[in-house]
Amino acid sequence: MTEYGKALAPTETPIPGLVIWDLPVHGDNRGWFKENWQREKMTAAGLPDFGPVQNNISFNDAVGTTRGIHAEPWDKWVSVATGRIFGAWVDLREGPTFGAVFTAELDPSKAIFVPRGVGNSYQTLEPDTAYTYLVNDHWSPEAKYTFLNLADETAAIDWPIPLDQAELSAKDAAHPRLADVVPVSPKKMLVLGAGGQLGRALRAEFGEAPHIEYADRAELDLAAAGLDTARRWRDYDTIINAAAYTAVDRAETAEGRTDAWAANVTGVGALSRVAAANGITLVHVSSDYVFDGTKTVPYTEDDAVSPLGVYGQTKAAGDALVATVPRHYIVRTSWVIGDGGNFVRTMASLAERGIDPKVVDDQVGRLTFTDDLARGIRHLLSSRAPFGLYNVTGTGAPLSWADVARHIFTLSGHEPARVSGVSTEEYFRSADAPVALRPRNSVLDLSKIQSTGFTPSDVSSMLAAYLRG
Repeated sequence: MTEYGKALAPTETPIPGLVIWDLPVHGDNRGWFKENWQREKMTAAGLPDFGPVQNNISFNDAVGTTRGIHAEPWDKWVSVATGRIFGAWVDLREGPTFGAVFTAELDPSKAIFVPRGVGNSYQTLEPDTAYTYLVNDHWSPEAKYTFLNLADETAAIDWPIPLDQAELSAKDAAHPRLADVVPVSPKKMLVLGAGGQLGRALRAEFGEAPHIEYADRAELDLAAAGLDTARRWRDYDTIINAAAYTAVDRAETAEGRTDAWAANVTGVGALSRVAAANGITLVHVSSDYVFDGTKTVPYTEDDAVSPLGVYGQTKAAGDALVATVPRHYIVRTSWVIGDGGNFVRTMASLAERGIDPKVVDDQVGRLTFTDDLARGIRHLLSSRAPFGLYNVTGTGAPLSWADVARHIFTLSGHEPARVSGVSTEEYFRSADAPVALRPRNSVLDLSKIQSTGFTPSDVSSMLAAYLRG
């Protein structure tokens, strides 16, 4: 008998992500009515906004009809339209809960959210039972499925009607035992710009797990045609876009302007469409160059952008496109230092070679080391911080480029007074090629990222470690 009048409420199960829900059912002398799926109410109550795209109904004539155990590569929202079932779910995902079992009876007043990789099965307890489920991917012959035998001794499901008396297909009866099941791997992560300094830091941070892919422009060009079909994108959970056109001065030339817009806007727009269409979390790296640097205090995530040059304009445009993706993190950073040629290595080399440099002293900011930036990105993903824009740089007192150079000389055992400070105008006065305007203030406020539990590293400590290593 269907229970009427229950409040919408979730109950966790021993299988992570598998959540059973009470559904409000309204009945009278005519029958009953329920909202089987109501996005606004259910997501507000804690159901993942899993983006269903297909609705399936399995009608079962007889009591004892038994189906499963199937783990499909998508999430499912399972409920009963008529009748009653005994449901059994087995975790077939990689990890410590592989093989965990949960069982429950479902009638029209209950539903269950079944995450990708959890095996789903049921047995009807009443005739004419209609079993219905929403899924967040379209059925595809290319999709990979994982199966478990209904009679597996390890799972030891206590079926109300013994399987030798139940109605089941020959195919279901022939599924493998748990010992022969290959666990379902996590959804894939794709890191773009893998050959760059941040890309290399991300590889060090996330490692070489089979579900993590790294690609450079030669392997996946975002601005090329056919990005929508370049991968089976429904198999991906996260894309980290560490690829960008970063030649700030070259972007002021005719050729550079074209290249910068192609990489930082056209390509990012295509990637944003892919992420939005496939429910992918998109992580995108932004820049302090989206600001004009005239503010006298640190820039927050809420400050309006006002880029001075082409590079900053393209980054601001790309950020706006990424912001349209429902699941996005825009990570805004400044003065990035990583593996390879950079300001720190250049100054250390000049110090060792006895060269006394002139360095700009009217641009102020904080260094960001790629290891720390990669750590911040991982934190946002693993902590499931609210989606949106976050500033991520090193911490410590803001410094000019000349101040940073003096610290490098000191840490390298050289006299910091050898560094002379000059204005930006004086430094570029003799330049033959176009020079992009730089923001004078690149200091970013870190309150928002710190409020999520992330502690950026101190610039001075990171700089010392970088020079030692």
